[in-house]
Amino acid sequence: MIGLVLAAGAGRRLRPYTDTLPKALVPVDGDTTVLDLTLANFAEIGLTEVAIVVGYRKEAVYARKEALEAKYGLKLTLIDNDKAEEWNNAYSLWCARDVLGRGVILANGDTVHPVSVEQTLLAARGNGQKIILALDTVKKLADEEMKVVVEDGKGVQRITKLMDPADATGEYIGVTLIEAEAGAELADALKATFERDPDLYYEDGYQELVNRGFKVDVAPIGDVKWVEIDNHDDLAKGREIACQY
Repeated sequence: MIGLVLAAGAGRRLRPYTDTLPKALVPVDGDTTVLDLTLANFAEIGLTEVAIVVGYRKEAVYARKEALEAKYGLKLTLIDNDKAEEWNNAYSLWCARDVLGRGVILANGDTVHPVSVEQTLLAARGNGQKIILALDTVKKLADEEMKVVVEDGKGVQRITKLMDPADATGEYIGVTLIEAEAGAELADALKATFERDPDLYYEDGYQELVNRGFKVDVAPIGDVKWVEIDNHDDLAKGREIACQY
């Protein structure tokens, strides 16, 4: 199993930082970036290889590749997303289809979270689950969150932002454990998703899998401080949280 980070996004709501950097390289604790935090988490749980999907301002990631490898003791492979500024992240994750077959822990490049999230996912393995989503069942939800409905024994039934928050079991936080045997089916679902509409999210690919009868599981992360950084308010929260890890 290897790590996988989606770091191709532009993050236009974080300008001026993202005038020259992808969102994953915006500093959250001194010189420490979201990507740094994620790589540190992956190293702490014993991973030795990480693939990073890059696109917008990818040259900034390429420039830091060797330094990041040395700092975290990881072998990094960068995967180019040629449509990062045109299409949404269903295509971005599909660009990593070859590494999905190795089994991955996937982390969005804009999610500040502690290593306990990855540890929770690893601890949830072993009962035949093929895909396990990290789920926050504590946070009060609003319209913007990626909401999930889970049915006991049947796993995820719905995953979408377009849902009444009162109907949701919790929020998907942007971290997933994907077993190797799920790679090909997920890649096919992602392809069907972006071919239907290139503006769709990879979570819509998860929904495509569910619609096909594939069981997607969840692991509640408990009362954990984390944030998805989309704008400057989120960045301020991320900086409050990151310095506590």
